[in-house]
Amino acid sequence: MKKLIIASLVSWLMLVWLSPTPALSGEKEYPPAPDFTLTDLNGQTISLADFEGKVIFLNFWATWCPPCRQEIPGFIEVYEKYKDKGMIIIGVSVDRGGADKVKEFVNNNKITYPIAMYTDEIIKAYQPGRFIPTTIIIDKQRKIRNKHVGYMDRETLEKYFLDLNK
Repeated sequence: MKKLIIASLVSWLMLVWLSPTPALSGEKEYPPAPDFTLTDLNGQTISLADFEGKVIFLNFWATWCPPCRQEIPGFIEVYEKYKDKGMIIIGVSVDRGGADKVKEFVNNNKITYPIAMYTDEIIKAYQPGRFIPTTIIIDKQRKIRNKHVGYMDRETLEKYFLDLNK
């Protein structure tokens, strides 16, 4: 009986040890991106489901934030280059001064990607943190692949996209 218990335990340990799991196989499991629904500054509804099979950059920013303002020209440039190749950038403004002020800023800076005002739900779902800009990077399978806190230059944005758009 004792030999049977030991043999069973050894078999179970070997099965667990040899089973391919993400932690043991070197694969990383990424969390699913929570669904969201936002209304952009033009009154159009935006949801995660709209962008199936695309690489999404959910960029939390504000008009008064110097690094946010600094990264916008590079975001526009890369977005224009790759928007027809599967790139989506959604700017989520955390401004509290209202949508009119943000819309004026967007028009003055010729931002071509969709911009929406934050909601409590999207902040709770994505937890961008206390610092902006923060960009949540979502792959084609709707998994969160990275949370980039701080300024992102155009080269980094392009690299993230090309790495995930394979």
